[in-house]
Amino acid sequence: MGGRLVALVAGCVLAVNAMAAQQAAIEQRLGSGFPARPGAGLNVKSTSALVLDQSGQRVLYAKNVEWVVPIASITKLMTALVVLDSGQPLDEPIKISKEDRDGLKGTRSRLTVGMSVAREDLLRIALMASENRAAAALTRAYPGGADAFVAAMNRKAAELGMWRSRFVDGTGLSSGNVSNAQDLARLVGAAYRHPLIRKYTTDSEYTVQLANGRKMQFTNSNRLVRNSGWDIGLSKTGYISEAGRCLVMQAHIAATPVIIVLLDSWGHLTRIGDANRIKKWMESNSSRQPAG
Repeated sequence: MGGRLVALVAGCVLAVNAMAAQQAAIEQRLGSGFPARPGAGLNVKSTSALVLDQSGQRVLYAKNVEWVVPIASITKLMTALVVLDSGQPLDEPIKISKEDRDGLKGTRSRLTVGMSVAREDLLRIALMASENRAAAALTRAYPGGADAFVAAMNRKAAELGMWRSRFVDGTGLSSGNVSNAQDLARLVGAAYRHPLIRKYTTDSEYTVQLANGRKMQFTNSNRLVRNSGWDIGLSKTGYISEAGRCLVMQAHIAATPVIIVLLDSWGHLTRIGDANRIKKWMESNSSRQPAG
């Protein structure tokens, strides 16, 4: 018993030292113009958060960035990468199947069974409006089916160095889709390199026109893309009960390109409030930098 206790204490000491070393490394990477301590003066409510200067890879704010948690529909960014990597024709129609219905959370969809929708439109509304049935159809229509798609998601994660991430479906409805803020910053960076993902995630609204002439309008799940005060280059929201409310973005704030990751926000507007607090904090610190 005594030996196990000593080992446990030693393990705790090592963990604390590792956290201290990580914090010291973060502080060393901070540039001038921001407080010496990451996020000084910034009160972010999300349980886990990261603000990364995209140009210099400087950490501007970090909070519980190594915690591995469910990521809900942030998953759909990886879904988009796998779809685009596959090279499947974007104009190819995909028929919605009974298999695409949500059997986990019971979410509803205006995409009815038997409806044919172009792969490009499914991808767009999966990203912009977080349409779960669209993401499920994309997953199913992959060569080899859903199992092959999920395997491709996990291979892509390894390729991107997302070592703490795991994917089990293409929608994010399963709490088995997990990651941490550090890994998701890598995912956002990779997704941002795709012009289509940038466009689809930042469209404020989009109308899908079906072969029978019917039109369905979808709106972006992130209200900030409609805010003229924001310059957003990529956006994705997520929510399931196990994950709380999540938000990842690429944006330009105070002439600085940043990646923002906000995970496990429980208030209905907490993630939006956190994003606005980050923006105000960065603009305030930028205005205090000396000229020249």
